Amino acid sequence: MDDLFSRSWAALRTAVAGLADEDFARPSGCRGWLVRDLVCHLVIDAQDVLITLVTPAATEPTRDAVTYWEVTGTAPTGEDPLDALTVRLAAAYGEPGLLRFHLDDVGAAAGRAAGLVDPELRVGTRGQVLTAGDYLSAYVLEWTLHHLDLGAHLPHVPTPPAGALARSREMLERIAGAGFPASFSDRDALLVGTGRRVPSGEERAELGELAGKLPFVLG
Repeated sequence: MDDLFSRSWAALRTAVAGLADEDFARPSGCRGWLVRDLVCHLVIDAQDVLITLVTPAATEPTRDAVTYWEVTGTAPTGEDPLDALTVRLAAAYGEPGLLRFHLDDVGAAAGRAAGLVDPELRVGTRGQVLTAGDYLSAYVLEWTLHHLDLGAHLPHVPTPPAGALARSREMLERIAGAGFPASFSDRDALLVGTGRRVPSGEERAELGELAGKLPFVLG
């Protein structure tokens, strides 16, 4: 298993476990979603990990950890039908404690499954085939970005592990086909690169031609 998958997922689940009930009603870094909606999305993500790891494929891989991602230039608004469904599901939990418990329960199972899987196993997801190792590596970027989303308006939320931030920046740079300026921290490269934060005038100048390609919206 990719160790950064384990560490980034554990850090994200620990951050959610440490939230106060009132934090669930605060905005997240995902446009149109409250923190409770983001946490509900993480439950769905954990279910996807469990499903994928027990969906073996017999054909050669068609994607790797980087090409797994579909990239657009249009930021989500929260009004997409699936996004809207997540909002309704989150509201149905009622009490934040129930949502927190479900993430801990399903999330721990996903973590255990990831620890047991052969990284060379070929698995199928979204009509594509990857090795389990590449699939879990792709999810380091997912966990890291959503960890940043979780703390976007909650300064007391701890930051993602440094290794996960560095790996995620490296993956985003491979997706972008270009490196972000060395003056950008890993966190800022991810926030600006994925459209979670608008670059300042100085940052835009440093980005050069890359600025015209932003944002890289991943799905």
